[in-house]
Amino acid sequence: MPKSSPSKALTVTNPACLIDGSDAEFRHLINGLLPFAARLLSVRDGFGSLIGLTGIQYSLLQSVVHLSSLADVTVNQLAEHLHLSGAFVTIETNKLKALKLIDKRQNPDDRRKMSLTVTAAGAKRLHELTPSQQRINDVLFDGVTRTEFKVLCAVVDRLVANGDRATLDLGHELATRDKR
Repeated sequence: MPKSSPSKALTVTNPACLIDGSDAEFRHLINGLLPFAARLLSVRDGFGSLIGLTGIQYSLLQSVVHLSSLADVTVNQLAEHLHLSGAFVTIETNKLKALKLIDKRQNPDDRRKMSLTVTAAGAKRLHELTPSQQRINDVLFDGVTRTEFKVLCAVVDRLVANGDRATLDLGHELATRDKR
């Protein structure tokens, strides 16, 4: 007679994440996203290292370039874009300024804000990185179809926002548990 297995509690109750009443696919997804996220951070750190920066400094520099094509870039906009604190972005952009890779100047519309631009030296470092970026990013997304890519792009912003909310909820639970 086969052993009866104890019933497992579901790790998620959202019906969209349950297949035939099981959370196995959800757990498979999470267990796949975690190492992929780690690989992305490793690649980011590697890109930074190739141009003499930390991974986060590389992300900041690249994001200033990206955001400046849309509008004037402030520290707060950069922090929001990367989901980092304004204080942390201020510290790191000061380091990039000391390296002469970005310029910081008072925003003409709001003198309390600092506007960020990438210097010619910063743009040169990023330009030198382009062949490596292309090759590595092509490997990262090898086999992904255009349709899959569009779906991934559409979902990722929602997942990041949900992740921010989930982190806050978990923080509240931890704080409540610590008070007991």
